[in-house]
Amino acid sequence: MSDTAVLRGVLDRWKAAVDAHRPEAVAACFTEDAVFQGLHPYSVGRPGVAAYYASQPAGMTADYRVLETRRLTDGLLLGYLAVDFAFVDRPTLTVNLGVLLSRAGDGWSIAHYQVSLLP
Repeated sequence: MSDTAVLRGVLDRWKAAVDAHRPEAVAACFTEDAVFQGLHPYSVGRPGVAAYYASQPAGMTADYRVLETRRLTDGLLLGYLAVDFAFVDRPTLTVNLGVLLSRAGDGWSIAHYQVSLLP
């Protein structure tokens, strides 16, 4: 499987959970000790990820574009993306997203998530 396909597999699960406003399902896309940095103070672990997405407004959706991938080692994959978060009551927010995926067994999860706003 290509690196882009691996990244899309994880990010498609993440997107489906974000779009459905299912914070626990979003958190399940992450490792248990993931470092998570959205647009609020960072957290470590799935509970922080779930709390962050629970605080997002209903109707928020995410569309992403893969910009770059780098295989760092056999079990680590870096992804760099552009993400558009759309809302029902305000303009779309476009951000850059860096993720580090970690493989455990046959599955991949997000071990690090870092959002930055575009200038």
